[in-house]
Amino acid sequence: MSMVAVALKCVDLRPEVDPLAGTVRHDRRNSGLSPADAAALEWALRLGEAWRLPVTAITAGPPEAETVLREAAACGAGQLVRVPAEAGAPSELVARALGTRLGPAVVVCCGDYSADRGSGSVPAFLAGHLDAAQALGLTGLTPGARGDLTAQRRLDGGRRERLRLSAPAVISVEPGAARLRRAPLSGLMAAGQAVIETAADEAARPGPPPSRRVHVLRTVPYRPRPKTLPPPPGASPRDRLQALTGALSERTPPRVVRAAPEEAADELIRYLKDQGYLG
Repeated sequence: MSMVAVALKCVDLRPEVDPLAGTVRHDRRNSGLSPADAAALEWALRLGEAWRLPVTAITAGPPEAETVLREAAACGAGQLVRVPAEAGAPSELVARALGTRLGPAVVVCCGDYSADRGSGSVPAFLAGHLDAAQALGLTGLTPGARGDLTAQRRLDGGRRERLRLSAPAVISVEPGAARLRRAPLSGLMAAGQAVIETAADEAARPGPPPSRRVHVLRTVPYRPRPKTLPPPPGASPRDRLQALTGALSERTPPRVVRAAPEEAADELIRYLKDQGYLG
């Protein structure tokens, strides 16, 4: 049966750091959805409403991770699934465990990074496991026909990129992409009694590593777009070359000063004052 899925992670939203030992203390009462996962849940609910598909919320972790599933149920998620996994499991293992239950998903929504480690690699591993299209770090979505999406994400230099996706697809959204709706009182009361399906433990055990279909050949640093400048004045190439080099402009010719250290320092200070660098 087709569905819209959202992959959630239960994280400590307010960890405490021991100022003496430098260790991190976690309190289960502070666990919940990170802002990015909350935005992913909201978009999953919107897509489910637009396409009239059920919404499945899934997480991988210990029983304490069911907190985020009940929060998703309060907002409108119909099916809740927890895949047993150890806390802090590698992203590749988590994606493989989640992917065993997401085969019928038209679109899988994820947060672009979690609030604890912030690697943001689970959506990419999940797309590879499901053999689905991926669009990561999205700032906005526009649903079309069932399974079709128009997405927008930010690029370097303040630019934007628009993408068109078709199912099956895995997307990740930034925290500001959407604001999670307020759960009604009836949803909050029903969430406490919602049935959470627990997947088989075998799904979270390590399996054979997936084959790499993408290989990085070369990585270069980001190069900004060159600025467009007006051409130099001049009717001939010679005039334009002189304008670029300033060969005929009036300027103070360079000179070499040979003096003792004290006299050289005075000469430098005098030059800086003449050029306006010192008052």
